[in-house]
Amino acid sequence: MSVKIGVLNISDRASAGVYADEPGQACLALLREWLTTPFEPDYKIIPDERTVIEAELRRMADEAGCCLVVTTGGTGPSPRDVTPEATHAVIEKELPGFGELMRAASLKFVPTAILSRQTAGIRGRTLIVNLPGRPKAIRENLEAVFPAIPYCIDLIGGPRLETDESVMSVFRPRSS
Repeated sequence: MSVKIGVLNISDRASAGVYADEPGQACLALLREWLTTPFEPDYKIIPDERTVIEAELRRMADEAGCCLVVTTGGTGPSPRDVTPEATHAVIEKELPGFGELMRAASLKFVPTAILSRQTAGIRGRTLIVNLPGRPKAIRENLEAVFPAIPYCIDLIGGPRLETDESVMSVFRPRSS
């Protein structure tokens, strides 16, 4: 079985070709750096449109069979930032600890982290994690929560993800 991981950059400007997709590429680079499990990326750039985001999250989870979907962008307070609303519309279980930890990690770098609305949740056998839209913040947030991601995917019946422990150490109980 091929492991699939979705990377979804949510940006009006990147989807229109106004600027390069640095956030999505930064996220993909981190996953390639940390994971030793071979995976097939399902990669897309879409605009900040709630119905489009919801449809793409459903497709990645239900049709493509991604065990993990990470979104970049659309988590701020501006009117066009609707990624958390789209995520809540498609998930079956929210995992609020992800957002709490990401905001706490970001507060070490910027006082505006309290404006961020990252969240995470489960749809079937897919973990969906919302990340901010700047490459530096993506690294800071994903580094904070990634140690729990492989075990979460184990718990929801997904494939076992292994990492290069010298660059990303993950937690699994001894019985796993």
